[in-house]
Amino acid sequence: MAAPNIVNVALINANSNNMTLSTTSEIGLLSNPASSGKVYKVNTIMVANRETNANAVNVTVNVYSAAALTGTGTYLTNLISVPGFSTLVISDKSTSFYLEENKSIGVKSGTANGLTVMCSWEEIS
Repeated sequence: MAAPNIVNVALINANSNNMTLSTTSEIGLLSNPASSGKVYKVNTIMVANRETNANAVNVTVNVYSAAALTGTGTYLTNLISVPGFSTLVISDKSTSFYLEENKSIGVKSGTANGLTVMCSWEEIS
């Protein structure tokens, strides 16, 4: 099914997700399954540096052309440095975007346990 017509929506559900990036492997932040019948409006992605020694940590965020971090990844950020004791806003209401069916967002930390990430989105159907 294609993305729903957002002029005639039946439901808009608010969602959020937060996690510590415990490894340097890419981790799925948000996935819109194939045939979900929904489109996700991504409102906010924020990354906080949790290093206690004030070291900067790099972050990479990709949008994938398939669910489950497969397919072709497109950078939202690539190796952006998050300074110690700081938070970086990757996307906010002024840069919100839609995640269509069978698409996903992955995030990767340059240091294990160095970053936490928060994402908020609206699930529209």
